[in-house]
Amino acid sequence: MRDLGSRIMKRHARNIRVYLRFRLWRTVASGSFRLLLVFSMVGTAWAGGSNYGITPGARPNLEGKITEWVVPTPKFARDPAPGPDGNIYIAVMNGNKIARFDTRAKTFKEWDLPDGARPHGLLVDRTGQVWYTGNGNGTIGHLDPATGRVIEHKTPSGGDPHTLVMDDQGVIWFTVQSGNRIGRLDTRTGAITEFRATGRPYGIALDKAGNVWFCEIGGNKLGKLDPKTGKMTELALPANAAPRRMAAGPDGSLWVTLAGTGELVRVDPVAGKVIKVYALPAGPSGDPYAVTVDGAGVVWVNEISTDTVVRLDPAAGQARLFTLPSKGVGIRKMIVDAEGRLWYMGSHNGHLGVIE
Repeated sequence: MRDLGSRIMKRHARNIRVYLRFRLWRTVASGSFRLLLVFSMVGTAWAGGSNYGITPGARPNLEGKITEWVVPTPKFARDPAPGPDGNIYIAVMNGNKIARFDTRAKTFKEWDLPDGARPHGLLVDRTGQVWYTGNGNGTIGHLDPATGRVIEHKTPSGGDPHTLVMDDQGVIWFTVQSGNRIGRLDTRTGAITEFRATGRPYGIALDKAGNVWFCEIGGNKLGKLDPKTGKMTELALPANAAPRRMAAGPDGSLWVTLAGTGELVRVDPVAGKVIKVYALPAGPSGDPYAVTVDGAGVVWVNEISTDTVVRLDPAAGQARLFTLPSKGVGIRKMIVDAEGRLWYMGSHNGHLGVIE
């Protein structure tokens, strides 16, 4: 009798779970959260083309509230990244630290890195592990936030690892700017492979086919690496373009800031061509820098010289300009979290900010 009762209870619990999943789907599908759910089911975590461990959300009716906090060590704190815990992690380059901002408690925590690391870019994988580019000592670093332990993976050619992304297999791809390399780190084994590149590789993103795209800021081109063959190809841009950062949208488009012309361009990676050019409000004097894309395909780009951020909705053909509350901010990286909020780090004034 006890076995029969146990089977009945298990079947009853299973039926309740199925019913609740069905009700949840009906609720979500009929409301404004439908889009977020669809994107959360996509295999690749398209977070501004940077393939972080979270899938970006979207806020179609963005209020536009801006809040800033001063980081504990404002020594050229730069690239922010969302973690699966909902918190924001920051590379403190000149302070040789990684910082974490608790988005609920509004408090910071810091970890010291090995001497000379000078972290530039960072990301947090799906298990909460932090990976960063050791721009000062030619390494890719791995911080375990639970223990504070840091492991450094030395790049074969040394150099200055710059910006990094991670694919679905846990492989990190990164640029080595002055070394003119694209690097590949297998996070399971620690093995690093390098590929020769040109043009001082800067920003980097992955397309939906798994190809590695990067900005040749010194060559006015976009580079493309086929990871299966190692073949490198290029897409030429205007002579004074100076492509800086790039991001991939959920539709597969690549978005690139052109520092030299003050423009934002949309690239079709399959056709291998620029399909649209957007002039930004301040033009070349605005010095566009960071770019990221939310879960609905809305693009965010900043103009570093004017302390402004532009929110572009390509589908609606609408743009919205935000003037930041502080001055001399110096945004070099922005990211959209799972709730659709835009986070930015002011390298020049040490302010972490959010637009929601």
